[in-house]
Formats: sequence, structure tokens, C-alpha cells
Amino acid sequence: MRLRSAVTVLLVVAAMLRETGSAFQTAPEVRYPSRDEGVASLPARAEAQQRSASQFEVDHDFRFTDRVEESGITFVHHIVDDAGLNYKSVHYDHGNGLAAADVDGDGLPDLFFVNQVGGNELWKNLGAGRFRNITEGSGAAIRDRISVAASFADIDNDGDPDLFVTTVRGGNVLLQNDGHGVFRDITQRAGVQLAAHSSGSVFVDYNNDGLLDLLVCNVGSYTSNTKGAQGQYLGLPDAFSGHMYPERFEAPVLYRNLGNSRFRDVTRLVGLKPQGWCGDATFTDLNGDGFPDLYFLNMMGANHYFESRSGLGFTEKTTYFPKTSWGAMGVKFFDYDNDGRQDLFVTDMHSDMYEGVSPEREKLKNGKHQEENYLMGPPEKFVFGNSLYHNTGKAPFVEVSDQMGVENYWPWGPSSGDLNADGWEDLFIASSMNFPFRYGINSVLLNNRGAKFLDAEFLLGVEPRKGGRTHTPWFRMDCAHMPPDPRGIMHEICEGRTGSVTVMAPLGSRAALIVDLDGDGDLDIVTNDFNSAPQVLISDLAERRKLNWVGVRLTGTVSNRDGLGATVRVQTSSGTYTKYSDGKSGYLSQSALPLYFGLGSAAKIERIDITWPSGRRQATTAIPRINIVIAVQEPK
Repeated sequence: MRLRSAVTVLLVVAAMLRETGSAFQTAPEVRYPSRDEGVASLPARAEAQQRSASQFEVDHDFRFTDRVEESGITFVHHIVDDAGLNYKSVHYDHGNGLAAADVDGDGLPDLFFVNQVGGNELWKNLGAGRFRNITEGSGAAIRDRISVAASFADIDNDGDPDLFVTTVRGGNVLLQNDGHGVFRDITQRAGVQLAAHSSGSVFVDYNNDGLLDLLVCNVGSYTSNTKGAQGQYLGLPDAFSGHMYPERFEAPVLYRNLGNSRFRDVTRLVGLKPQGWCGDATFTDLNGDGFPDLYFLNMMGANHYFESRSGLGFTEKTTYFPKTSWGAMGVKFFDYDNDGRQDLFVTDMHSDMYEGVSPEREKLKNGKHQEENYLMGPPEKFVFGNSLYHNTGKAPFVEVSDQMGVENYWPWGPSSGDLNADGWEDLFIASSMNFPFRYGINSVLLNNRGAKFLDAEFLLGVEPRKGGRTHTPWFRMDCAHMPPDPRGIMHEICEGRTGSVTVMAPLGSRAALIVDLDGDGDLDIVTNDFNSAPQVLISDLAERRKLNWVGVRLTGTVSNRDGLGATVRVQTSSGTYTKYSDGKSGYLSQSALPLYFGLGSAAKIERIDITWPSGRRQATTAIPRINIVIAVQEPK
């Protein structure tokens, strides 16, 4: 990863901050950017989106407001020094996930924030957008490890969400819920205590036996055996070349759920042999045989798609996707054009690290890339940017990212949801880098009825951030005793100073989820920001107009209790809307939530069809009203 000219953003010029509306006040010991072109471009970008509003055939007359203070959430993400004071190009800067589930059975989605230093936090939803910290006594903090990702799912089919948390070489953790939001560590008994450079995790019933299995992604060895002051293993100097060394490869692991909360590693048995540094994965049923197929990201090379052989094993069928994003970070299957078939969206962050891109070029694919030996394949094999694969019903898929307008800069996790309740799935992409790069925006892409996605983050109030905030304190450094500085960054920070300096860095999100937090019928957005407080972006859509929507909460009986792997179709006079229940709520996260369907102008539902993982088909036609969450139980 090259730092390019980003080092220059660390010099002090307070005048620029006043011009661009920063909320921070200058102080002698604080170092601000001299000129951050990302910040400087915000007014022009906002004006350009206002001018483009005439392109929108869909509703964009609503706003999000960051209400983190009103929510009562005081969680702050904290980083290891390898991402701050002792900055290295190492995978710690990929950040952490967050997840949502009703952990105590009161019908409200609670929030779990994953942290690197200081422990994770569990926040109980009190209703009306208010939360209370219930971490103490919950057993979910895991303060003694560097956590990465979180996944909620009901592993024992007892009706409450259990929790799996991955860590960096500290051993992954499986926590069993007692039904009241108190978790018991059953990792050793369950047999899932792998200690590796673990990343995203996915619960999926790969063999449809009614028990959720567990897929764990591992990045690859990017740390040494030396520990730092925060208990973290220190990053290797050549961490971002690690994918070139086969001995550093760490394979993903698929654990079969044997029942009684015990798991067994069946990775080789089922024929899974994906190569590459896997940060995350997902699943869907592309061939319609009723069994989930697996898609593995590779953040440094080719991605891999494996098709299920009726739950007995997997066969690689990556040829369905002729080119894959080279630096893939986030992934989501969803039906963007309402044709009833699952399309695939992949975000690519790493391709953006090899060329300095000005804000006006952020919608373009990357024009530069590394040599073939570093790419681990010929350049023509890859997409150097985001990929959107249109499922036409036959292989191969058609890559349409540019014509659909879903390219953006420094993307991490994509979350999908119908933000304006018009019946078309929209996208929120947690994006940006932090120290020592310029400010980058989070992207909101409104689905213009399947024809194109339109940039809307400024129209909807997501950018610029509340109060014009663009930077946050990153670390303090004593200029008389600087850490090792092979890149010269710290020397530039301390130029002309001998005392203590607070270094400011651009704000940036890593993960996000879309969920109705306050129960008003519209979808809100929560982020996990890197080394900063989260955003709790509350929508006012329900206050501006009458909404038509329905939620579907699945309860499996023969199938797994969460209904993961089920396909739900909601039919109205306006059309049929299809969702595949995968629990995928964003980067490094899996959540146990009802499926949300915006219904557009339709004032009633004609029919709900569900295909369960067991193969059972269920139709519901007696639907008394909309604007509620409907509980549907699988027939035995």
C-alpha cells in the first residue's frame, strides 16, 4: 500500500479548516491538515448532487440526521497503535463490524459494536431511538483480544440469537444466549476456538439439516510473533505483500453443526479449497436447487464461487463471474432490478490504494494497478473497482457496475435496504480511509427503479456529517521521542516542534447496517467508524409521508429457527419483491432481523410466498394489514 502524497495532509494551516467548515478549534499542540482536497470538495459535491436531483424518478425528499447523542450510545472505537502512533500498512486498518439482533426477546433490535482495544459493547434498545449499555454482565465484551467481526444466529434453535466473534490470533469466541441477553462462552466445548488472522464469519445451513453451520474467513498471516503494549501481535513490515507468500495463507474454515452446540471442521471433506486472503464471504442459492452456494472474497486477487452439490459438497464455479474485483472487501447478494433473481455486488477497496484519485474521479475505475506477479494473475482477469453482476438467469453473469453507477472510492461494506420504501433496494457503502489519507465520503446510492443507482449522500444529509465534522483526534505523540519512522510521516508531523502533538485524521466508516431502529416503519443506518464514535443516522421518511411496508419475521421448524436460506416473495398490485434471507447486514457482520419490504404505492399485499430451506413451500394470502412485522412459522 503506497502512501502517495497523503503525508502532506498532516501539516498545520487553520485557515483551510475555517474555509471548509471544520468544527474543530485550532490549538498550538494540534496538527490539522494543510489542504485536504476531500474536505475542500464537499460544498461543490453537494451542489452538484442538488443539480442532479432532476434525474431522480424516485423519492429523495427525506433526510437522515445523526442522533448518536440523543440515542445515548457512548461507544467509541479504539485502534491498535499499528493503525495510529506506529502506523504501518497492515490489515488492522480494515476495522471492525457491528451487528444487530433482539438479544432479550422484547421485539426491539439491539446493537453490538466490535472493537479492537477496550472490548466490544452491547447496547439494549429501549425504544424510540434510545439505548442503554448492557455490556457489563452480558459476557460479550471479550476485552482481552483484538476483535474483528460479529455474527448473530440461533445455533441451537432455542429461539434466541447466539453470538460468534472473530479475533486476530486471540482465538475466536462462540457465546450462547440465555434468552435474556446474557451470554456464556461455549467456544471450547463447541470446537470453534481457531486462533488465526480471522475476519468475517457467516452462519449458513449448508446441508439443510435444520442446524446452522459456521463459515469463518481468515485473511492470512500479517503479524509477527512480537506483541505490542495493547496485547496485539505487531504487523509485519511487508504485510501487504503477504499474499505473495504461500506459507502465509490461512484457509477459510467451514464448521458443520453436529447438534448440542458442537461443531466439526468439514472444510476439506466438502471440497472447499479457495485460495487468497479472505476477508469476508456470503451465500445464496443461485442454481435454484434449494441448497446455499458460497462466494468467497479475496482482498488480493481472484474471488471464488462454490456451487453446492445438494448439500454433500461443493464444486468451484467461479467461471459464472468472468472477472472479479481484485481488491474485494464487501459483498452482498440482492435483487436490484426486481426480476426475482439474486444479483451480486462486490466492493473493492484495495484497488483504490495504488493511485491518488481526486474527488471528481471517484466514480471511475482505478486506472493504475500493480505488476502481474503482485496481482497473482493477469490484469485482464480482474475488475479494478466495484463489481455489480446482473443475474440474467443463465451463466455467466453480466458485470454492469459502471453503467449502473455503483463505483465509489475506498469502499468497505455494502448494506442494502429500501431506504425510501418504494419497493427497490438501495445501497449504503461505508467508505473512506483515515490517517494519513484525505477525507472520503460514505456513499448512499438510491435505486432508480432498476435502471441506475444515483448518488444521494448529500441530498439525504449523510454528507457532510453533522456539524461539518471531518476530522478527529487520532493519537498524541511526543516529538522529542518519536517512534520508528521509516516513511518519514512522524518527522513531517513534528517539523518545528519539540513538545507533545495531537495528530488529527479524517473520519471514516468501516461497517454499517440498515435497520428500523426506532420502530417508525422507515429504515435507519448505524455505522462503526474507525477510531471514533459511530453514527446513528435516523430517517425522517415516516414523518414526511405515509409509508407502505411490511416486515417478515421467519421462524423455522424443520428448517433452522432463523430461516436463513429461505426465499420470500411479497406480491402486490405494484409488483413482486423477492428477498433471500442471508442475515448479511454489512461488512464483517451478520444480523438476526426481520426482512423489510417497501411496498411503494401498494396499500395491500396480495400474497406472501416462502420457500424454506427444508424445501417446504408456504403461501399466505390472508394478510389483514400492512405496516407491521408479520411472524411466519414454517409448517411442520
